Amino acid sequence: MINRYLEKDWVQYLCLTAIVGIAVYYFGWVFEFGYKFDWSVLYTENETYGQVFGKMLLSGLGTTITISIFSSIIALGLGIVFGLGRLSHFRPVNWFSTCYVEFFRNTPLLIQLFFWYFALPMGLPEAARNFLFDQNYEMISATVGLGIYTSSFMAEVIRAGIQSIPKGLLEASYSSGLTPFQTLIKIILPLAFRAIIPPLGSEFLNNMKNSSLAMVVGVAELCWSSQQIESLTFKGFEATTAATALYLGLSLCIAGILNLVNCKLQIIPKKQRTKRHFIADIFFWPVTFPFSLGSAVCRKLFRKREEDFNLSRTQAARRAILRKIVKLFSLTWKLVFIVFIASVIVMAGIGISGFNFDIIADNFMTLLIWRFPASGSNELLWGLGGLSFSILMSVIAISVSFFIGLIVGIGRTSKNKLFLVPSTVYIELIRGNPLIMVIFWVYFFVPIVTDAYLNVFWSATIALTIFTGAYLAEIVRSGIQNLPPGQFEAAASTGLTYFQTMRKIILPQALKQMLPAIVGQFIAIFKDSSLAYVIGVLELTFVAQGLNNRLMIYPFEIYTTVAVLYFICCYLMSIVARRLERKLSTDTFRLQM
Repeated sequence: MINRYLEKDWVQYLCLTAIVGIAVYYFGWVFEFGYKFDWSVLYTENETYGQVFGKMLLSGLGTTITISIFSSIIALGLGIVFGLGRLSHFRPVNWFSTCYVEFFRNTPLLIQLFFWYFALPMGLPEAARNFLFDQNYEMISATVGLGIYTSSFMAEVIRAGIQSIPKGLLEASYSSGLTPFQTLIKIILPLAFRAIIPPLGSEFLNNMKNSSLAMVVGVAELCWSSQQIESLTFKGFEATTAATALYLGLSLCIAGILNLVNCKLQIIPKKQRTKRHFIADIFFWPVTFPFSLGSAVCRKLFRKREEDFNLSRTQAARRAILRKIVKLFSLTWKLVFIVFIASVIVMAGIGISGFNFDIIADNFMTLLIWRFPASGSNELLWGLGGLSFSILMSVIAISVSFFIGLIVGIGRTSKNKLFLVPSTVYIELIRGNPLIMVIFWVYFFVPIVTDAYLNVFWSATIALTIFTGAYLAEIVRSGIQNLPPGQFEAAASTGLTYFQTMRKIILPQALKQMLPAIVGQFIAIFKDSSLAYVIGVLELTFVAQGLNNRLMIYPFEIYTTVAVLYFICCYLMSIVARRLERKLSTDTFRLQM
């Protein structure tokens, strides 16, 4: 009887409204927070500092948008270059592109930002170093570092998009007389970009959220502004809530623009075009109209001449000379690239040979298993720190978040609004904000709600678990929805209940497809454990920064060692993910350019 009523939409919405109403009443009038809310701090002028802190948040939002735009341009350009480089037949280009992608994908962004800001200037002459810091080097290092980091992910997306194109299109373009460059520009890249808009859009969103890490090198972006307001007014709840709302709004705007791009690039009959396609045409008209006008002018000015298959001796000689010039240019370019690679290797060898390896040897165990000199028996997790702490945090987070993601992912696929709506709200709220904001929420405000002290290790671990659970839920949802609908229908026809269908039919098949993505998420959460640095967790990044502050003059040695440790761990896990992907994939063709 109850189940029959719960299947009706209006009953489900009524139950959700009742639950929300009870929660608002309880936390608004019954529960004692032990915290005095004052939202006026955001829109009234502070008498002590003489400024409106809401304007500081908006200024930080502008800086976040600036960093996101310029770093996205850098990332897209480098991503195209190195994505194509990974498909090159020329081994040095392929090798260099692979090394670039694998290194920057498998080291945390936080470590890279520390390297660009703290270590790189130390290797430059004093005059160059002073010039950099006079040019707002904090902003430059954050933008360029973020662009380089994101480009390694975009390169893989672009490579996968190109490889998804059928081999027949490549052969057809060559048979029609197109050169490899013309095939790339007119056939491969346009089709590839239409296919990769969704994953490429995710990278743009991640790039925006990762811009919050610019605060660690002193850039006054949105996250930094919210924490500055908290330190000046002790009104962290209001500032963090406002920053969270701004991040969510920015994420929705980016997602909306990317949806419009997807609509604009779709090739469908005019009868099937919807209002979204009309809005996309209007939105991108200022961009597309100048290109259309220029193309029309070029067609009139430079009309295609009629080709004659019977070439004269002069034309044949000219074409032969042109082919030789192109071949000579190709050989010259390859020789220059080999010289460049050799010079990079030599310079890297000279730089590494100048390292003080005694410093690395003396502090290596500290980076692996930090221990206080006089740690007692009541220390958390035996007083460990460094890399061991990062691994423990990641293992706990991924283990617990797997069950959260499984439950929420199943709820996300449910037709019942009682499960669908809360699951969707949880996923979109968490995925729409940077991890560093989730860490701040747990660290600063969970003790207010629970009225209990929470160790920084558990604060960071809970934040990582909540954050990872949202991403795993989307992996579970995609794995379930990737199965043919006939699986559900066949299970229902045999009399299996919904839970029996999930447990015995759907999840065993879906988990097989989800394994590579789950391993990839574990790599991501292991790298993201470095963000626990911001609240003082003694993980690898925090220990490295402490050593750098103590030693002062050896940033190259410290950050290079830390990057290598992260890279080894992440690369080994990425090998496992690739092997699982190859084992579970039926597509064995590899497109090369």
